[in-house]
Amino acid sequence: MHEIAVVSFLTIHRIYYYSGVRCILRFTGALAPAFILLAILLALSGCYSGSRPPRIGTAAPDFTVRDSVRTVTLSQYKGQVVVLNFWATWCPPCIEEMPSLVQMQRYMKEKGVTVLAVSVDVDQEAYQRFVREHNVNLLTVRDDSGKSNGLYGTFKFPETYIIDRNGVMRRKFIGAVDWTEPEVIEYLGKL
Repeated sequence: MHEIAVVSFLTIHRIYYYSGVRCILRFTGALAPAFILLAILLALSGCYSGSRPPRIGTAAPDFTVRDSVRTVTLSQYKGQVVVLNFWATWCPPCIEEMPSLVQMQRYMKEKGVTVLAVSVDVDQEAYQRFVREHNVNLLTVRDDSGKSNGLYGTFKFPETYIIDRNGVMRRKFIGAVDWTEPEVIEYLGKL
């Protein structure tokens, strides 16, 4: 049996508990609600510091990717809004969002929005089969080295960056997004 002393609002309480049993402390007295509120505020401040993701508001790192079909350099799309999507054929959320990316590209291309989908697939055949079978009709390139997504610190897929017409990163999305949602279309249209 273990013993601990707890000082709670100027009262000392002795709590006895057995090893391996979790000790739950209860706070009593008039100051207990204030202590609980303080604990909640401290916990929330640890979850959200008020800062934005790194690199938002800064120039997007430029890169060039060469695969067996094409060579793409990010900076060649300066003057357009670029939706830079890192994805893979083995990633279920990536597969889930791909049709909405294709549909949004079709709708927004005339407004100067370009989707650049960079696959991190190592298997070239799987990548090409996926693009063909799913009619992925947008600018996509395969970077099996992972250098381009490494520049952005991307390791969870899909991750998407919105880059404005001046080459500045404006937003980052982690996970599948429905790119046909009115809020998304409106946001892209305003850049």
